[in-house]
Amino acid sequence: MPQRILRFRIRQDGVVEESVDGVVGKSCNQLTERIEAAIGSVENRALKAEAYLEEEVQSQSISLEIS
Repeated sequence: MPQRILRFRIRQDGVVEESVDGVVGKSCNQLTERIEAAIGSVENRALKAEAYLEEEVQSQSISLEIS
């Protein structure tokens, strides 16, 4: 699993800037929505290029023989 990093920068005027690294697709919004709701309202949102990528779904099948 890739490392996910959330960064918060609190400016002198009280505005909080949030940055997310290591998240692909729309799960970025799900990851941060509870934090954003707790600290205030979102005034501006700029998505990184990774937000427009499709999330990779990995599956693996294992066959078992029971004797």
